[in-house]
Amino acid sequence: MPSARPFAADPDRTLTISADHTAHRKFLRHLDRYLSDSKKILDAWDAYSDEHTDLDGWPYDDHAYGMRASQRDADTAEAFENIRSGARHLLATADVQLGNLPTAAVQNRWVYQLGVLQAALDQLDELHEQWLETHDSLPANAQPGTPAFDDALAEHHAESWSYLDDWASHGQALREINSAARNTPSPLAPPPTTAPAPGRRTPVRK
Repeated sequence: MPSARPFAADPDRTLTISADHTAHRKFLRHLDRYLSDSKKILDAWDAYSDEHTDLDGWPYDDHAYGMRASQRDADTAEAFENIRSGARHLLATADVQLGNLPTAAVQNRWVYQLGVLQAALDQLDELHEQWLETHDSLPANAQPGTPAFDDALAEHHAESWSYLDDWASHGQALREINSAARNTPSPLAPPPTTAPAPGRRTPVRK
């Protein structure tokens, strides 16, 4: 089995695992919500794109098409905010779970998918830092609703979208690994004991 630790460790991006199982379940629910919301957003975009492009894939109205793509990017970014704070916890937990699973319980694609998710999250964090710098450099009168602000934010969302899509495409692997870990008996668990059937007495040796 390939190594279950595919991540290029960055000392400034420590993967941490919380012992709080309630928090882990909460982060998994946030993941489920993002996977559901991002699918709805992408399905709506695909339907729009099919209707507003010709047989060669060229949009009938470039401006309207670009505006609709920007809305897709913004909606996906907003959906991801709910999971952002728990994303590294989920990755770290899945990494440990994967390392403890028996070979027969592991899907070969999981290592690759964790690597994709890790790389995408690193890029999203970098882009977020760049956006904060861009935001601070905008003129004081560049508020939401002004072209200067909205254009800069749209560019940020456009740069982030492919990495957000990576999480939409591969995030289910975190759920699958968690399920496999929960369904695999611990090697440290004691062997089951054989109890007498109800209503029957164990013979007493004389």
